[in-house]
Amino acid sequence: MKSITRLGWTAYAVAAATVVLDQISKLWVLSVLSREQGSTLPLLGPLHLTMVHNYGMSFGLLKNSDWGRWLLIGFSILVVIGLAIWARKATKLLPALGIGMIIGGAIGNNLIDRVQYGYVVDFIDVSRLYFPWVFNVADSGISIGVALLLIDSFWSEEKKLSHQTE
Repeated sequence: MKSITRLGWTAYAVAAATVVLDQISKLWVLSVLSREQGSTLPLLGPLHLTMVHNYGMSFGLLKNSDWGRWLLIGFSILVVIGLAIWARKATKLLPALGIGMIIGGAIGNNLIDRVQYGYVVDFIDVSRLYFPWVFNVADSGISIGVALLLIDSFWSEEKKLSHQTE
């Protein structure tokens, strides 16, 4: 078995940190808002804490089926395994950080929350701004992680193109 790169370990550490931050924030918000769907607490301007039980995925897909919950859990397990294998060979910082954030977000939302509660605990409410949804730290980790992978991909492609034109 091939050893894990130093940046692979970084990806795993970022994944662990994302899971810990996600779960601590959810425990805190559950103690502040309780588990009551829709309970809200204004924070600063348009930012509120609002308890939302997310039974499905984006745009409410699969929200009304128990098999959908287990499908999402199974899919997340496959994604986490695939990304963990990819992380082992990480040689660049941005992909390592991105992979780690996505792994941590998938574990926090689709594994821990869906198994423990039967739904994902969402609470960061910015719906009074431009975004019509409520999300959590794990969602942020996944989104930022994907953005880091895309940025790295564009930078890598740009470097390839600049080397080809020289």
